[in-house]
Amino acid sequence: MFREMRAAFVLFIAMTLLTGLAYPLLVTVAARAALSHQADGSQIVVDGVVRGSELVGQAFDDPKYFWGRPSATGPVPYNAAASSGSNLGPTNPALTEAVTGRVARLRALPGGEQPIPVDLVTSSGSGLDPHISPAAARFQVERVARERQMDSARVRGLIEEHIEGRTFGFLGEPRVNVLLLNLALDRAQ
Repeated sequence: MFREMRAAFVLFIAMTLLTGLAYPLLVTVAARAALSHQADGSQIVVDGVVRGSELVGQAFDDPKYFWGRPSATGPVPYNAAASSGSNLGPTNPALTEAVTGRVARLRALPGGEQPIPVDLVTSSGSGLDPHISPAAARFQVERVARERQMDSARVRGLIEEHIEGRTFGFLGEPRVNVLLLNLALDRAQ
């Protein structure tokens, strides 16, 4: 019996070192060598300061910035530790009330008479989306241009420059990274 216990213990230690230490270390080193930007969280660094990540949305409330998709993480928006959807179904009165309130807020802003893209009034499955649709970005042009005292055509041009195509040319939809677009707005002024 002692022989079997010893063999099991040695195997346990060996597998722990292999799968718990060696493999993760190898994958980390390989990822850093091949894809260092992604392995470090796809951080956006401006003047030596981390401004955010390409992968996680941020709350922008100032009218001079483009707003992202509403976050379902609460009480702090875009909190990765609380990532989840709202789990509110289409017949839930709380969802109807939230969407109605968001629509009313957007209708009161410059350009609010246009059709409102759905991603500006509904939260995502994760609550962390860093992207909005090109239509959602275009919807906000008049407000952002007025707040920044910029030409609307210049703001539209920045949107067009920041549209990311479908992944591999066929997966997903075209999208705009809100943080990258807002940083480009800051540089443009």
